[in-house]
Amino acid sequence: MAHAPQDQIAPLLTPEGWELLASLGPYRDEDSFELNSALRKAGHPAGLVSAVLTQSRLRTRAEAKFGEFARQMLFTQAGLEQATRLNVAAHHAQRFAAAGISRVADLGCGLGADAMALASLDINVTAVEMDETTAACATMNLIPFPNATVVHADAASVPLEGIDGVWLDPARRVTSTSGTKRIWDPEAFSPPLSFVESLAADGKAVGVKMGPGMPHESVPAGCEAQWVSVGGDVTEVTLWFNAVRRPGVRRAALVLGSQGPAELASADDFGAGPAAPVGPVEGYLYEPDGAVIRAGLVADVALQLGGHLVDEHIAYICAPELLDTPFARAYKILEVMPYNVKALKAWVKQEGITVLDIKKRGTAVTPEELRKQLLPGGKNSKKGAARTATLVLTRIGEDRVAIVVEPV
Repeated sequence: MAHAPQDQIAPLLTPEGWELLASLGPYRDEDSFELNSALRKAGHPAGLVSAVLTQSRLRTRAEAKFGEFARQMLFTQAGLEQATRLNVAAHHAQRFAAAGISRVADLGCGLGADAMALASLDINVTAVEMDETTAACATMNLIPFPNATVVHADAASVPLEGIDGVWLDPARRVTSTSGTKRIWDPEAFSPPLSFVESLAADGKAVGVKMGPGMPHESVPAGCEAQWVSVGGDVTEVTLWFNAVRRPGVRRAALVLGSQGPAELASADDFGAGPAAPVGPVEGYLYEPDGAVIRAGLVADVALQLGGHLVDEHIAYICAPELLDTPFARAYKILEVMPYNVKALKAWVKQEGITVLDIKKRGTAVTPEELRKQLLPGGKNSKKGAARTATLVLTRIGEDRVAIVVEPV
């Protein structure tokens, strides 16, 4: 986990700091200057005021991932960026519980989101964190759980006798003076993927959270790869080994949406599995969820919908009927035109369109640039009654097309 500035956390670990933080209401940017002045006038030291306001801002941002728990937790900027959302951490923890694992080491626990989820299922957790400030935050965040212990140490050096499960969320960012930067090479992660594989080779139940862009060829043999999306955003791919790997599952897409969790899984290796037919643009257009695309399960969804791909290399599906699926977003096809800026401009004018939503796959067009070219004044108009249209740009073989659709 990335390093955090200690001077932003240390002042909060005093009775005065903790009390002052607890006394603040929800953070609002527009109030921060006045609040800063008021707290300093009241006699609080500048360093403490800065730390309290920073923490208050992070807690407000963290509500998207942690809900109401965020109000009692401590955060660092880098830690929050990489922290697992609580509803996703619950799915991780359930894997270990379902496999009957009672003692888990969370190596590189960061702020402790996964450790909290594990501990809440009565699993004994040893949460290990190398960065001192982040470990201090995790210690505070895990206070409600007597079955969780935080150890300030290097994840790779902790003895694992008596531990039957290991969870890892390797640091995939490096922190410098200019902020945090993402690392792409799994061997440059801390700890690296080879360390994870060595734990799995010892027979332990291992789960590891990786970035969702992990290429299929980097996924080790003998594990299950599960891509997860939350509200349409692909947040991670988790690799599961040994007792926490499900028999007969090589790759899966777990979609967490407003209707609850839905999952699509396949026993086939990457590049294998069913092929979907290719056919014309007609009926309804389905845009598969990002987790489905990353897991290579687009053809599976097309077959479920009784549909076909519009091009074998592009993740758009067409089907004659409207079927409800958690794995793709549906649009009714209204019109199909060749992609031609001049013709599209005429169409926008003729239809009186003032707000244009542009989606694309398999074409180099930039939606923002095209919107500037097509709309009068170059941007979506906010005035008067908006006339909205949705355009999907893609290619079919060598031909570029613009498909007018309406969201279902």
